[in-house]
Amino acid sequence: MKIELLTEVGSTNDYIRRYLGGGEDVFVCAERQTGGKGTKGRSFLSEEGGVYLSALTFYDGLPAEEAFRVMTHAAVAVCRTARAFGADPEIKWANDVLAAGRKLCGILIENELSGGKVRASIVGMGLNVFNPLTGLERVAVRLADVARVPSVAAVREKLIEAYLRPSDFGEYLSYVRFLGRRIRVCEGGGTYEAVARRILPDGRLEVGTEKGIRALSAAEISIRLEA
Repeated sequence: MKIELLTEVGSTNDYIRRYLGGGEDVFVCAERQTGGKGTKGRSFLSEEGGVYLSALTFYDGLPAEEAFRVMTHAAVAVCRTARAFGADPEIKWANDVLAAGRKLCGILIENELSGGKVRASIVGMGLNVFNPLTGLERVAVRLADVARVPSVAAVREKLIEAYLRPSDFGEYLSYVRFLGRRIRVCEGGGTYEAVARRILPDGRLEVGTEKGIRALSAAEISIRLEA
C-alpha cells in the first residue's frame, strides 16, 4: 500500500490517475487543492486545514451493478473517522456526510469500468477539519467545531485506517437517519415532495409520492431534507 503526501496539488483525483497502470492500491493526500472537484461538475473549496485524500483501489470481479458499494464504503469510512473524535455523523443519501445538520465531507467517485465490471475506483474525500469555510458556514461544518481534534494529520491517519477496514451495507444504513421523513426531490428542473422510504441494495432511494412509489437514482436527482 503506497501513501503519497503532497503539499499542494490541483486535484488529488486527477493526480492519482498516474497510478492506474500499476495495479497497486494507493492513497494520495494533499494539504491543499487548487482545483478540487465536487460532484456534478462543481468545484470543491480545499484550503489548508482540511483532509484532502484520494484512494485508488483495484478490484477483481466487482460487477458494475454493485458499484454502489464503493460509495457506501467511502461514506462509512468518513463516519467512522468523525465518530472516533467524538462527533455524531449521519449520511444524507447518497454520500453526503453531515454533522450537526451541515455538510462535513464531500465524496467524489470515479470508477474505471471494463467488461461490465469495476476494474478500479478513485475515491476522493474532502473532510473539513480546521480549514476556513468562508461563505459556507450555513451549509458546511468542520470536524473541529463538533469534536475534539488534535491535528489534521491525526484525522488523515484515522481516515486511511477506517477506509482500509471492510464495511457492509448494514453499517452504511446505520448512519442514515432521514428515512420516514418528508423530503423535496429536485428532478429535471422541477421539485416535488415525497416521503423517503428506504435505500435499495443497488443504491437507489425508494420514495412515496402522490402518484405512487418510485425508485430514484442519485445520478439523476438531488434531495433536500424538509424541516
